[in-house]
Amino acid sequence: MSGTAGLASGSTGDARPFTFMASEDRLADLRARIEATRWPDPETVADASQGAQQATVRKLAQHWVTAYDWRKAEARINAVPNFVMRLDGIDFHFIHVRSKHPDALPLLVAHGWPASIIERMKIIGLLTDPTTHGGSAADAFHLVIPSMPGYGFSAKPTSPGWNPPRIAGAYNELMRRLGYMKWGASGGDWGAIIVEQMALGKPPGLIGIHTNMPGVVPPEIDAAVSRGDPLPADLTDEERQACEELAFAYRHIGYAQMLGDRPQTLTGLVDSPVGLAAFMLDNVPRLYELFARSIDGAPEGITLDDILDNITLFWLTDTAISAARLYWENRTPYFSVKGVELAVAVSVFPEELYQAPRSWTEKAYPNLVHYNRLPRGGHFPAWEQPALYSQEVRAGFSTLR
Repeated sequence: MSGTAGLASGSTGDARPFTFMASEDRLADLRARIEATRWPDPETVADASQGAQQATVRKLAQHWVTAYDWRKAEARINAVPNFVMRLDGIDFHFIHVRSKHPDALPLLVAHGWPASIIERMKIIGLLTDPTTHGGSAADAFHLVIPSMPGYGFSAKPTSPGWNPPRIAGAYNELMRRLGYMKWGASGGDWGAIIVEQMALGKPPGLIGIHTNMPGVVPPEIDAAVSRGDPLPADLTDEERQACEELAFAYRHIGYAQMLGDRPQTLTGLVDSPVGLAAFMLDNVPRLYELFARSIDGAPEGITLDDILDNITLFWLTDTAISAARLYWENRTPYFSVKGVELAVAVSVFPEELYQAPRSWTEKAYPNLVHYNRLPRGGHFPAWEQPALYSQEVRAGFSTLR
């Protein structure tokens, strides 16, 4: 991956270099636990309507224990500059890759759940070294990719309060302490909610945000969809389709309800690696279907090893429960309008939880600088379609540099 290490010129940040290496004992214990899995009875249907199908999870487990090599993922992580910085009482881990192009725009890239920095690593070279990937020096970014508190290599909060607004404040402070006077932010899933909160904080250096899961649903429509109430009669076809997609998502987010109400009860996620894998595979049906196709040998951007890189990171860092608590902490609506006035770029991927209509997007973001509907890609486009995602980030910030 291209790029250079180090902090921004003139930085006074107290970032400390970081590397990770799992012990052989830890990896051996992982393999032993996979082999000792106590499997449930198979589902009683021929589809995934009861959840992650046993045959799919068994294929993943077999590959995990016989062919998967965590050391390859570990080497990719350690090949880029990793740091830790203490922010608001928590040690935040982050990747910081500076472009060779001196006029590159600093960009914080925020991940979500059940993802991690793994989800974002495919875009590092594309964004920091655009001249090698079909772009120009004017497209270059300096990248900062933090791990959320309780995720991966960041510290686990030991007291409540780490919600999206607080994380957003820490991210803005991270960019300032790295010495950046001007920066952008891009995010999906929780990252989309957090970059909106970064914008609501209006720090002097933040010039705009990019999101692939925008908060543009009118609150009264969001409430009606979530309750199953009748919708307004004057919706356009595009708006009605978005409502149908949202209703489908709300019917299939039992995992979020559990994490938001009783995360500590999910002890099995830190005791059984296969239990963790099944839970992380089965978020919303369209995403599960993408994962299942990859496990069955027909990857569409995300490979079986990609999936296992992410799950193994959670296992080796014991962060399944600490990451889940973000749902318990959250009081911010997922999809409805939040009053962002800063410049916003929106990329609409067809397999996202919902496809944001232009009409809602223009009303929600009075300073909308980019809106585009893409031909393919879903909830984790930086992971699934890194080239398309990188093109969108370039286009979104092209007028803000």
